[in-house]
Amino acid sequence: MARKDALFTIGHSNHALDAFLQLLRAHGVSAVADVRSVPYSRYCPHFSKDPLSRSLGDARMKYVFLGRELGGRSDDPSCYENGRIRYSRLSRRPEFRDGIERLKKGAGEHKIAVMCAEREPLECHRTILVAPALEEEGLSVAHIHADGRLEAHDEAMDRLLDLVKLPRDDFFRSREEIVAEALLRQEERVAYRTDGVDAEETP
Repeated sequence: MARKDALFTIGHSNHALDAFLQLLRAHGVSAVADVRSVPYSRYCPHFSKDPLSRSLGDARMKYVFLGRELGGRSDDPSCYENGRIRYSRLSRRPEFRDGIERLKKGAGEHKIAVMCAEREPLECHRTILVAPALEEEGLSVAHIHADGRLEAHDEAMDRLLDLVKLPRDDFFRSREEIVAEALLRQEERVAYRTDGVDAEETP
């Protein structure tokens, strides 16, 4: 069973509402932290902010919107380089740190699922940006997959290393250094671009 200071992540993808709620219940989730920068879905309107908040309330779960603090994009031009958001710059913003602190505090009272849109955790900033910051603060993170399977963040990082073709261990570098490189490589693939498609609307 997950510790109370553990957090989950989940992507709403194109799930039916009942299936999504069942995934949350299966892991004892009592609160959802929405980290979409734009909390609306063209494809699945039941996951837009207001209807989702109502549905979670009916299911006796809390909802909090943290997209301004922990979203994968920003209105601040200094967070961009050549039209691409840079996670290292986002993570230094006071708002981002405030969001992480809110999750830390909330994890002592609720089992929280950090929610974004993407089905695959490795395709989303919740895994590439938010989860590493939470783990640095001493919280454990696990990712809820669409089939209900739970994947520890460390296991997700193993998959990421394989995906970007980096070794899981190296004589000359620590695991932390290798994972940091892998995260940067994946950021190049998934980070928001001002001239690109909104990844947060991809089911």
